[in-house]
Amino acid sequence: MTEMRRVALLSYHTCPLARLGGKKTGGMNVYVRDFARALAASGVQVDVFTRMQEECSPKIDHDLGYGARVIHIPAGPIAPISVAEMEPFVDEFAAGILAFAAAEGHQYDVIHSHYWLSGPAGEQLRAAWPGTPLVHMFHTLGHRRRHCRRRRGAPPKRLDGETHLVRSVDCLIAATPASAAS
Repeated sequence: MTEMRRVALLSYHTCPLARLGGKKTGGMNVYVRDFARALAASGVQVDVFTRMQEECSPKIDHDLGYGARVIHIPAGPIAPISVAEMEPFVDEFAAGILAFAAAEGHQYDVIHSHYWLSGPAGEQLRAAWPGTPLVHMFHTLGHRRRHCRRRRGAPPKRLDGETHLVRSVDCLIAATPASAAS
């Protein structure tokens, strides 16, 4: 078995460097940020790919520390948009990652997508990089949102997308026993 050396983490809808306490920042940002740092500390090279939301964001940000970097990929408007508006730009996001990897001459040993919108981008990368496994972590599940009284249900496109990902990825990661049981 070969040792893993380079991981592509996909965090399409939110940046792990985003200031905490904002409308769409919190647990997943912290998880991806700390996970990337831990992988890098163990000697794995980590590229976290996220959708560019501000013109002033550097294309490549090294704020995660040695061995890990955040790559801001233009996909859709370069502005904050709601998660509900992001789905049409997933293909553009995946194409941007492929172009970046080709320009840098990088191959990844694992693709690790986070949240349901990153999953379809991960599937496109896996198709372009045969033999590269796709690991996915949902963080939240749409069908669980439906059962929360104070929240609107998840849109059918999300529910269908999550069901598809459960069947198509090479490995699913659940953060808690309750998530695993879902």
